[in-house]
Amino acid sequence: MTDTKDSNGTLLTDGDSVTLIKDLKVKGTSVTLKRGTLVKNIRLTDDPREIECNAEKVKGLVLKTEFLKKA
Repeated sequence: MTDTKDSNGTLLTDGDSVTLIKDLKVKGTSVTLKRGTLVKNIRLTDDPREIECNAEKVKGLVLKTEFLKKA
C-alpha cells in the first residue's frame, strides 16, 4: 500500500487533523466547506488519494488529499 500524503507531500496517518486549501462544494448538499476549515480525526482509505472524515454538518465525507494540508 502506498503512503497517503497531503498536497505538500507530508505523510498523513489515522487521527490526524487537516486544513482545506480550497473551497469545496459538497456534492448532493448545499454545503460549501471553506478554505482554512479544520477537519479533525481523519481516517485513511484504501485509496492513497482519498481520506474519510466528518466535517461541520457533513458526516462520512470523502476528500481528495490534493485539497488538504496537515494541520
